[in-house]
Amino acid sequence: MPVTSIASQLRRAARRFPGANQGNIAVLFGIALLPILGFMGAAIDYTRANSARSSMQAALDSTALMLAKDLADGKITAGEINAKATAYFTALYTNKDAKSVTINATYTPSSSQGSSILVNGSGNVTTEFMKVAGFPKLDFNTSSTSVWGNVRMRVALALDVTGSMAQDGKMNALKPAAKSLIDQLSALAKDPGDVYVSIIPFAKDVNVGASNYNANWINWSDWDNDNKTCNGWGQNCTAKNHNTWNGCVTDRDQNYDTLNTAPTGGPSTRFYAEQYNACPAQLMPLSTDFAALKAKVDSLTPNGGTNQPIGIAWGWQSLTQSAPLNAPAEDANYTYKKVLIVMSDGLNTQDRWPSYGNGHTQFNGQIDARQRILCDNIKATGIVIYTMHVNTDNDPTSAVLQYCASGSDKFSTVTSATQIMAAFNNIGNSLSKLRVAR
Repeated sequence: MPVTSIASQLRRAARRFPGANQGNIAVLFGIALLPILGFMGAAIDYTRANSARSSMQAALDSTALMLAKDLADGKITAGEINAKATAYFTALYTNKDAKSVTINATYTPSSSQGSSILVNGSGNVTTEFMKVAGFPKLDFNTSSTSVWGNVRMRVALALDVTGSMAQDGKMNALKPAAKSLIDQLSALAKDPGDVYVSIIPFAKDVNVGASNYNANWINWSDWDNDNKTCNGWGQNCTAKNHNTWNGCVTDRDQNYDTLNTAPTGGPSTRFYAEQYNACPAQLMPLSTDFAALKAKVDSLTPNGGTNQPIGIAWGWQSLTQSAPLNAPAEDANYTYKKVLIVMSDGLNTQDRWPSYGNGHTQFNGQIDARQRILCDNIKATGIVIYTMHVNTDNDPTSAVLQYCASGSDKFSTVTSATQIMAAFNNIGNSLSKLRVAR
């Protein structure tokens, strides 16, 4: 049957509908309308109840985290928990549909699994449509748990100390900001070993300490070639004694430059010594000596070109339980959260390979490409990466630092030295939440 004929018949039927005296269509329509309206009304009531429950879940999550922090910090006693939970929850839960809302908190003191706080909540929503079917309300309930005391943190600070950090007050602002972060981290440690911090100053190279000149993880091939004395005809050359080395190392052979492989598998796995003339302050492996860590920050001086991958690689090494930095052993009774914080004020300009950059310009994004692979490998191990671009020169925002961050909320950019303190404080606040496991 042609489409035009069907349409004509439908129009004629529609015109006859008002005058139909048999009532069949109206009766059928009336019968169908009731369940249709019922389903629509039920959907509306369930949507309201689900919204009330979702809002309760968010409020309970925040309440549990705040209670856990208060208990961990000794700000409240066990007898005050429910009153404090009610106060926090009441301030957070603003859903207007929820009725008969109740919450209660259950505290489990320290055990082999750590301390925990369980907050349960329940309520109901008065129905508008389903009450016709005998359901005057829809009940809902949910809960949230926070655990602490079984989580330990290890944090690596990879800090750019290149020559440009001397400009615009950046180095002067970095030092108090980094020390403030160390204070925030030390406050999270309730028992020895709860929080470890390492500091990795980087420029083109990283300084691992000149006292390591006898270490078997150093590759001396380039250094020996660059640091030798010869007679006037370039013959009878003798390499200088390794004890004259200043402690700097540059990138490993590829692909070891993007891995944390222990330097025991041959020359390519080892770290290349270099007599870099802008060698930064010596790195500090994971430590709980927070005063010494802050003293290390005070010792930083700006010099040299930018090689973010070398700082990131050694930040990873500091979190690794193998040579060369041998992170402390982990206790099987605890959960460990590892964090790498990378602060840089510029774009990559040079590394071990001259064809990748000349100290002023990176060529064809080759350093960034190595850095992306490196960051992918780090994040694949579960390490959380925070990155910060201190951009006071109107440079393009660092795409590679954004890429390296473990999420958009873990990348920050600041355009003034005065903003560095706030940026580090924000990271510290985020880490304090990470220390309490939900």
